[in-house]
Amino acid sequence: MLGKVLVANRGEIALRVIRACQELDIPTVAVYSDADEAALHVRHAGEAVRIGPPPAGKSYLNVKALLGAAEETGSEAIHPGYGFLSENARFAAACQDAGITFIGPPAEAIEKMGNKSAARGIAMGARVPVVPGSEKINSADEAAEMAGEIGYPVMVKASAGGGGRGIRVAESEEELRQAVRVARQEAEKAFGDGSLYLEKLLVGPRHVEVQVLADSEGAVIHLYERECSMQRRRQKVIEEAPSPGISPETREEMCKAAVRLTREVEYAGAGTVEFLVDEHENFYFIEMNTRIQVEHPVTEMLTGMDLVKEQLRVAAGESLSMRQEEVPFIGHAMEFRINAEDPEQDFMPSPGEVSSLEVPGGPGVRVDSAIYQGYGIPPFYDSLVGKLVVWGLDREEAMRRARRSLGEYRIGGIKTTIPLHLRLLETDAFRSGRYDTGYLEELLARGQMQR
Repeated sequence: MLGKVLVANRGEIALRVIRACQELDIPTVAVYSDADEAALHVRHAGEAVRIGPPPAGKSYLNVKALLGAAEETGSEAIHPGYGFLSENARFAAACQDAGITFIGPPAEAIEKMGNKSAARGIAMGARVPVVPGSEKINSADEAAEMAGEIGYPVMVKASAGGGGRGIRVAESEEELRQAVRVARQEAEKAFGDGSLYLEKLLVGPRHVEVQVLADSEGAVIHLYERECSMQRRRQKVIEEAPSPGISPETREEMCKAAVRLTREVEYAGAGTVEFLVDEHENFYFIEMNTRIQVEHPVTEMLTGMDLVKEQLRVAAGESLSMRQEEVPFIGHAMEFRINAEDPEQDFMPSPGEVSSLEVPGGPGVRVDSAIYQGYGIPPFYDSLVGKLVVWGLDREEAMRRARRSLGEYRIGGIKTTIPLHLRLLETDAFRSGRYDTGYLEELLARGQMQR
């Protein structure tokens, strides 16, 4: 097993990794910016090292500071969590060069899948369906020619993109030329890479992803799928599994495709292969996230597997703990992302002190969070403050448990998205499982999610 692990992240995911390490008797090191000195992940780790001022670029994205903290504490490995540097191939390579184990896939796999247009080519080589589109486009003229072939509407996407950034939709050539200009500027600013590619826009698709695990010996398994179609501005709001929108036959084919792609890229560790699914259950690869996902607890609730422990074992050179035929898949699970935002004020961020806190519990309820009464939520980072995950024997029980748990979850002093989740649970589309990636945006545009 690994020696001391430095967790290069903050918030609930840092705490999640620290807890997994503790259960495996692995010493841990937390890092923190000045804004996080009183954070729970700092309290729970065996050691803690300050890495800089609040801005992420001067702390959690500071490779030199992170590697310095690892050297200072004698850390043998670094877990990047999600976000920040978790999908940065240069960081993974820098760890390797420093003799530190990067708890994630090889830098080469991150680089291959990090470029979205290159990933399309790899997917096609693995016989995985992709959305009709282009490889790299070099000009607005080239984009217009391709759009004429595949038909409007189309999406202009950043090759190095992620998190919904660097994406623009165009329904005509005039809009396309403008979209190419704006998307390139946004991509250069966000990723330092202005290269773009084109994809056909599927109308009313579902977003379904497959969790995969691979070890360094070439074993690859899937842990089934998660439904991620409840989105706002291409950011996931609710995730559930199994997907209520696909058949068992589609599930089997999609999971096999995800495994083929994972083998093709010579992957190791935890990853997620993401697909769009149309109304006829045709599925198309869109990207692979080469890290642990925010929504990984959904899969853990269904399978009983600890994905972070699997990451740690694989990084230590061990085999996966289960073969494919041994992976359970029982019941139904849902995750509700609780953000410090005000849904009544166009989701304006709501940082501040948590004046009171009541956390739900009971059978089939899990809360992943790093806040506490008296904690001051800083304004510098992502607004996620907690994840409520529920499990039931079937979808109906999971929804009832979610309704009860959200009603118990009270965070004083700030605004949160809990009221939004309670309203979504009462909509006919969510209760029936018949919703797509545009559903929440349509409700918000019509003002139907307001009190």
